[in-house]
Amino acid sequence: MTRRQAREYVLQALFQYEFTKSVSGRQEIKEGLVYKSPSDDILEFIEDLIGGVIKHLEEIDDIIQSVSKHWELQRIASVDRNIIRFAVYELLYRADIPAAVTINEAVDIAKKYSTLESFSFINGILDTIAHANTPDNAKPSARECNK
Repeated sequence: MTRRQAREYVLQALFQYEFTKSVSGRQEIKEGLVYKSPSDDILEFIEDLIGGVIKHLEEIDDIIQSVSKHWELQRIASVDRNIIRFAVYELLYRADIPAAVTINEAVDIAKKYSTLESFSFINGILDTIAHANTPDNAKPSARECNK
């Protein structure tokens, strides 16, 4: 299983979380991916993304809202909103993943799972957040994104 496939699974899990407010544990994730045979590293990556987005959901949503001018967060399609959420988590908390990789993966997943127009919207939001980094490569805060 690749990280791309892991991100696709994360999208599905976050989409489900929006409606159920419950999240799968490691065993449920493994059972859901039984035919994909994920490595321990991929399982940790999935758990980090899901858990990290949920833990920091309010901060992530504030940042998204601050850069999505003229769009209320709840008006953004659920698939797009959750792609943006896990990508923002990567941008903020995963220094081991280059911003360009995060953005490219999010855009490609949007092309697969969302509308024809979504990928450019997602790219614009993520690019704005990525460029909100300070010169010392500190992670952006909601306040910095509002500037």
